Amino acid sequence: MINKKDNDLFELINRELGRQQDGLEMIASENYVSENVLKAMGSILTNKYSEGYPGKRYYGGNEFIDQIENLGQDYAKNIFKVDHANLQPYSGSPANQAVYFALCEPGDKVMGFNLLYGGHLTHGWKVNFSGKYYDSVQYTTDKDGFLDYDAIEAMVKKEQPKLVFVGATAYSRIIDFEKLAQIVHAENAFLIADVAHIAGLIAGGMHPSPAGHADVITTTTHKTLRGPRGAMIMCDGDKSNPVKKPEDVIGWKESKHNLPSYIDRAVFPGLQGGPHNQTTAGITQALFEVQQPEFKEYAEQIVKNAQTLAEELMNAGLKIITDGTDNHLMLIDVSPFKISGSEAETALEKAMITVNKNTIPFDPRSPFDPSGIRIGTPALTSRGMKEEEMKQIGEMIVKALKNNNDNQVLENIKKEVKDLCDQFPLYQKIKY
Repeated sequence: MINKKDNDLFELINRELGRQQDGLEMIASENYVSENVLKAMGSILTNKYSEGYPGKRYYGGNEFIDQIENLGQDYAKNIFKVDHANLQPYSGSPANQAVYFALCEPGDKVMGFNLLYGGHLTHGWKVNFSGKYYDSVQYTTDKDGFLDYDAIEAMVKKEQPKLVFVGATAYSRIIDFEKLAQIVHAENAFLIADVAHIAGLIAGGMHPSPAGHADVITTTTHKTLRGPRGAMIMCDGDKSNPVKKPEDVIGWKESKHNLPSYIDRAVFPGLQGGPHNQTTAGITQALFEVQQPEFKEYAEQIVKNAQTLAEELMNAGLKIITDGTDNHLMLIDVSPFKISGSEAETALEKAMITVNKNTIPFDPRSPFDPSGIRIGTPALTSRGMKEEEMKQIGEMIVKALKNNNDNQVLENIKKEVKDLCDQFPLYQKIKY
C-alpha cells in the first residue's frame, strides 16, 4: 500500500512533469530523453552490482550486464570513431576527475578555459578540486568573446602544463580541435576535449570532431546526445601494449598507446565502485538512437533553430556574444534592457521560459548577479519546434525582458507559452 509520504513524492514528480510539458526548456545543458531511455533508466538493472569491466567483474551474475555494456561501448566507438570508450563515469565532473587522476599527479600544472568566460568548473577553476589539487592556469576569450588561439599558444609555451582541457559550457562558436592539438602537442602535453555540450552536434555532423586530435575525449550523455545523466570517456590506443605505472607518464608522446588502460584504472578502481547499470543501459539506448538517420536531421535543426533565435533577439536590440552562434546555444548580454541576468532569469521563469543567468566575457557584474543569460535550443528541437516557433519564442523573450516587473504581462506570456507547448506535446502517456 502506498503511504502518505509516497503519495506526496509522486504528486511532486507529476508536478515536475507538468512543468516540463507546459514550459519552454531553454537551458542549453538540458534536453528530453526518449521514453525508451526512461524505460531503461527505470529498469531492474539497478538491482545489480557489477564492479569491474565486461569479462573482468568482481561479482558473479553479470552475463547480460556485460553484453549491455559491450553494446554501448561498440555504439560509442562507432559514432565517435575512437578505439576505446568507457561508459561508467557517473557524470561529467567525475569523468573529468578520472582524466586528471589517470594522467597527472597532485601539484602538476594543468590548463583550462576560465569559467567566467565560458569554461567549466572542472577545467581548473579555483573552487573546484581541479583548481585545488593541481597548479591551474586559465585562458580566456578575446574582447569579442572568441577563443584566442594565439594567446592560448603563448600561454602553453610559457606555462608548460602537463594537461590542457578544451571545451565549454557557454561558447557559441566552432572549436578548432586540430589547431589546439598542434599547439598542445608541440609542448608534449595532453589535450583533453570535453565535448559535453556539443557531443550530439559532433555525432550529427554539425561540429568538427576532436577524434584524431585530442588525446582523450570526455562527454556527458544528457545534453545534445539526448541520453540519461551519465558520462563517457573515449580515446585511442592499444590496450595490448605494455602499461607503464601512472607515475611514469611523462607526456602524450610516451603514453598515448596506454591511454585506455590509464583511463579504465582511474575510473575503477581509482575513483568509483560499481557502475550504475541502469544508466549504462540508458546511454546504450540513446546511442542507438543517435545512429538513426533522423538524428542527423535533429542536430541540423538544433543549429538552425539557434541561429534563427539569435537573429530574432539581435534584431530586437539584445547583444549576442560573438554576434551569433555556430552551435546549440547563445550567450546574451541583457544589460541593453537595463536588467541583470538574475532579473532576466526570474522574469522568464514567471513566463514559463526556463533559462539560466550567466556571466559574459569581461563581465563587470558578480557571477551571482551577472550581465547575461544562456539560452539553448536542444530541448525545444526535441519537441519538434522549428524556425517559425523560434521567431515566436524570440518575441516572447523580448516582451518578457522589456516588461520584467509587470506580472500581468508575464502571466499573459505564460498562457502563450502553454498554447505553444500544447502543439508540441511531451510524454503524453506518462503519469506517476
